[in-house]
Amino acid sequence: MPPKRKATSSSATSASQSQSQSQPQTKKAKDGKAPNGQPTNKVLPVNISFPPRADGTLRFVAWNVCGLAAAQKKGFKYYVEAEDPDFLVLTETKVNDEPVDPVINARFPHRTWSISDKKTYGGTAVLSKHKPLSVTKTLPGHPDPSHVKGRIVTLEFEGCYVICTYVTNAGQNLKTLKEKNTWNEHFTAYIRDLDKKKPVIWMGDMNVAPTEKGYVSDLTNAKSNWNKTPGYTLDETEAFKNILDPPEGGSQGKFVDVWRQSHPDDRHYTYFSYRFNCRTKGIGWRLDMFVLSEGIVEKVKMCEIRNEIYGASDHLPVVMEIDSGLVTGN
Repeated sequence: MPPKRKATSSSATSASQSQSQSQPQTKKAKDGKAPNGQPTNKVLPVNISFPPRADGTLRFVAWNVCGLAAAQKKGFKYYVEAEDPDFLVLTETKVNDEPVDPVINARFPHRTWSISDKKTYGGTAVLSKHKPLSVTKTLPGHPDPSHVKGRIVTLEFEGCYVICTYVTNAGQNLKTLKEKNTWNEHFTAYIRDLDKKKPVIWMGDMNVAPTEKGYVSDLTNAKSNWNKTPGYTLDETEAFKNILDPPEGGSQGKFVDVWRQSHPDDRHYTYFSYRFNCRTKGIGWRLDMFVLSEGIVEKVKMCEIRNEIYGASDHLPVVMEIDSGLVTGN
C-alpha cells in the first residue's frame, strides 16, 4: 500500500503523477457503483443496519480506523452500534492513552490497547465481550520490542488463539522493507507455533495485497505496482503465501484467507485513498483480512467486506461470523 502522508504542493504533484501512472483507464461509476462493483459513497450512510448474526455464532470485525479520534467525529459509533460485534479489532488507532469512550466501554467489558511509543502513530485495540484466558502484546524473537509495540495483540481462548495485527508497512520507496521482512520472519514462526497448540484466527490490517490470478487481484493495476509499491513486493507476497501454504518438507499447518476463498472472482478492496477520487474510481487495495487455520474454516458462516461503511475511515470494516464454541469451548 502506498504509505499515507500529508501532501505538500510539491509532494501532491509527484504523488498525483505516480498515482496516475499506476491507475488503469477506468469507466465512470454507474448507478452508485465503481467499476469494480463497490459503492462510491464518501460518507457513512444515514441509516445503517445489518442482518442479525446467525444462531450459535460470534461476530468478529477488523477495521483500520485511521485515527480513532477522527473516526469518532465521522460516525464511528453509528457503525459500531449497528454491527454490534462480539469482537471489534481496531488498527491504526493513533491513541496515546487508553481512551474513555462510552460507546466502547458500555459494549465491551474486556479491552486491550497496544499503544505505540511514537505519539499518534500506529496502535491496535481488541475490544471483546468475552474474557480471554490470557493476553500478550509481544512478538517473540523480534529484536526490537519498540517496533512491535502497538502492532500486535494475541488473545487465548478455550478453543483458539486470536491474533490481531497492524502489520509493518514497507515504507515509501520501500525504505523499511528490511524491517517488514524481519517482522514477517518472526511472525511466521509465531503463528506456526501457536497453530501447533490451538487453531488460530488472525485478523487485522496485513498491509499486503496477496492475490493476483488472471484479472482478479487485491489492488488496482497490479502489474505497474509490482515490486515497486509497499504491500505488493515479492518479499511481502511470498511471506504471506508461505503462511497460507508452507513450503514442502515441513510439518506446519496451512492457513486460509477466508474472504478470498469465499469470493474468488471479486475485485473488492478494503482501502481507498482519500486522494485522487479513488473511492469513486474503484481504485483500492484489499489489506484487511481474516486468515484462519485450515481446520476451522468450515466453522465460518459468513465473511464480508462492509462495502458502504466508508468515510469514518479510508478503510472498510471486514466482518466474519464463526461458531461460538471455538471461543467459549462449549
